[in-house]
Amino acid sequence: MSNRKLLNSELKRLTPEEFKTTAKNPVAMILDNIRSQHNIGSAFRTADAFRLERIALCGISSTPPSPEIHKTALGAEDSIDWEYFANTEDAVNHLKINHYIPIAIEQTENSIPLDKFVPDYRQKYALVFGNEVKGVRQSVVDLCTHSIEIPQFGVKHSLNVSVSMGIVLWHFYGHLKSDH
Repeated sequence: MSNRKLLNSELKRLTPEEFKTTAKNPVAMILDNIRSQHNIGSAFRTADAFRLERIALCGISSTPPSPEIHKTALGAEDSIDWEYFANTEDAVNHLKINHYIPIAIEQTENSIPLDKFVPDYRQKYALVFGNEVKGVRQSVVDLCTHSIEIPQFGVKHSLNVSVSMGIVLWHFYGHLKSDH
């Protein structure tokens, strides 16, 4: 059994042009006042990896072009469609009008553990990720249909937002693969 590391040329990567025209998973990410451009770059790269439809950058979240975003996104900011909203609430309402189900990724009184939430591939979802310190603001949580939390068992009960994105999007990808 070979365990040779694959070369970049063997990874069957899509070109940015191919990516734009390929089927996407019916998921949008909403970034609610993300302060770190590295976390924003990571959001683009993770959205690219799981073929998301779009990202909404809100409030204090920086937008491309930015050397700091590019440093982490590695060009994914050019393949993922994105839009800026001054207010996260406007982004949530915009996506609701376009038939996305808004879900806050946040610890709330009635949040659903991620492993218990089964996305329906016939639905479109808008996943809201919050500020690195304050999380998803209550006014935004109030606009969401559900809250999902990642079960955690240590002292902090807190993950870096880019780590949370990877975990949640992997879960959704497993249920919503664009090849249904």
